[in-house]
Amino acid sequence: MKLVEGITYSHEHVKIDLSGVKNNEDCNLNVFDETVEEFKELYTKGVRNIIEVTNRGIGRDVEYIKAVAKETDLNILCSTGYYKSPFFPKEVYDLSSKQLAKIMIDEIINGIEDSGVRAEVIGEIGTSQNSIEEEEKKVFIAGALAHVETGKAIITHTTLGKLGLEQIDLLKSHGMNIEKLIISHVDLTGDLDYILRLIDKGANVAFDTIGKENYQPDGVRIDMLKEICKRGLSDKVLMSMDITRKSHLKGRGGIGYSYLLDNFIPRLIENGVSAEDIKTITEKNIVTILN
Repeated sequence: MKLVEGITYSHEHVKIDLSGVKNNEDCNLNVFDETVEEFKELYTKGVRNIIEVTNRGIGRDVEYIKAVAKETDLNILCSTGYYKSPFFPKEVYDLSSKQLAKIMIDEIINGIEDSGVRAEVIGEIGTSQNSIEEEEKKVFIAGALAHVETGKAIITHTTLGKLGLEQIDLLKSHGMNIEKLIISHVDLTGDLDYILRLIDKGANVAFDTIGKENYQPDGVRIDMLKEICKRGLSDKVLMSMDITRKSHLKGRGGIGYSYLLDNFIPRLIENGVSAEDIKTITEKNIVTILN
């Protein structure tokens, strides 16, 4: 399945279940009707693609995703891989990197289970806050091997935006083309110099926790994006919301998926970011990365 012309949300979850580890039912995002309602609204605002980065062991449900796509006319791309410690399924501990890579490659080439849907992305694969745990390292090596075999892009998770440089080094040492890498959640750092270093190494960076002001004020995100665009680097940036909880949805008092388009992008424009840069970030870059 290829991207269609229009806005792409580069890092989302249609359905995800982190409730067991977090001991919080709010982290079991499984509200079909509410998701459909919000996605229909996104469609009216020009969104055409959702990169769904829920993978093995955290509640990925391709039949559910297919049903949401059918109801909303959105093009939803699925992922393969494993999230991060302590959310890994047993197979991550039992199998080698080569064996894990083989599972990812199979989901890319032959499809996920019996769904008829092939994984289009490797992700989101993640690291812990202050270190890359051994099992996480194993998954990153597997992801790099699967990338080398299939050419598919990798989307990583960084805990609070940290260890992106270390992720690049690890993936590159196992053959990854870093131009096909998206490092997520970098906006949580508030550290422009760090983000510029990631870009300088060839990686793409995702400002994909927009609106989560309990972690970082949107004003800081806007200032960093303004400077990145001023330096002519908008072609290395993506944006998304990373909705993962029921309480993030509008019907439950959250800001909802459309906050990016309704609130954040208008503020970017008010702060001098050009419509051309916004189109590059929201529409063009993901096409380059996934092709």
